[in-house]
Amino acid sequence: MGGRGVHLDPEQRRDWLRLIRAENVGPRAFRSLINRFGGAAAALDALPALARRGGGLLAPRVPSIAQAEAEIEALARLGGRFIALGESDYPELLRQIDDAPPLLAVRGNSELHARPTVAIVGARNASGAGRTITLRMARGLGAAGWVIASGLARGIDAAAHEASLGTGTIAVIAGGHDRPYPRENEALMERIAQEGVILSEMPMGWEPRARDFPRRNRLVSGLSLGVVVVEAAERSGSLITARLAGEQGREVLAVPGSPLDPRAGGTNALIKQGAALVTGAEDVLEALAMLRNRPPPLSVEEDTLAMDTGEPSDDMRTQMLTLLGPSPLQVDELVVLSGARVSEVQILLLELELAGRLERHRDGSVSLLV
Repeated sequence: MGGRGVHLDPEQRRDWLRLIRAENVGPRAFRSLINRFGGAAAALDALPALARRGGGLLAPRVPSIAQAEAEIEALARLGGRFIALGESDYPELLRQIDDAPPLLAVRGNSELHARPTVAIVGARNASGAGRTITLRMARGLGAAGWVIASGLARGIDAAAHEASLGTGTIAVIAGGHDRPYPRENEALMERIAQEGVILSEMPMGWEPRARDFPRRNRLVSGLSLGVVVVEAAERSGSLITARLAGEQGREVLAVPGSPLDPRAGGTNALIKQGAALVTGAEDVLEALAMLRNRPPPLSVEEDTLAMDTGEPSDDMRTQMLTLLGPSPLQVDELVVLSGARVSEVQILLLELELAGRLERHRDGSVSLLV
């Protein structure tokens, strides 16, 4: 782990892309691999042996050098680039979450990442009143110097982006930059690419699926000091964003609505659960005023100090498999129950993850896939 100031050369950036696109390598596994081996190139060389020790029959699939370079070139043709975790233009707040993407595919003005950001999300089938409140709130926050983040969905998201185009907006998408979604917002997406920022962690050519939207939502909340929910039914994606915001230590704010409108069921429930009630930009500014100054977080660096590289024993591997099961356990519980060092538990979990046998949960717990 280390501070800001990383700058990857072209080969390192290519290797980071190959590593994060490798089978069974997510943001947390990526972090462990970089910390253990000191760089992506060494981590790529180690993947087959690690997966084999975890019980994998086949080495994880890894994109070739040519495939990684082709993705970098395809993004560049759209005017985009990959920004690495730890580089100066990586979004400051996003670096704080424990599953921050090692690489972000970005189009637009990344200078917006240095400004305070608040997310506005809500129903796709937004009411006229919901859209009006969103437009007024986004314009007021933009005039006060805030950047507006959202997910480029129809309804509330689109209204938030439209209202903040001139003052600063960030759109987080669930697919590749060359796969606009929804299609009806394609023109808005291109305007944001010219005037704001569009970012994604997904590969070029990736068509978004249902499970990709919660992944996107964690980035929307992770970018922001707070998340404002304007309209949301009691079972909606916007409530997932609100829950993720709470888990990330962000402020959750909600606009109240009529009890007769199902689109207000989720927002009214959030207020009952302790979310700040807001009806305009002034309320949001007041709620977030104390959160703007935060200490800089840590990040992953190439050539940083590697973790303890001692290999766990076969007996320890057997014990870990005995302790793990389909019921999630926290990593610190595994350390206590096994009597192993933290570094030993980390490498054993990494081996299982690379073998496709481990599931990591949102709360940091792990379970064995059976």
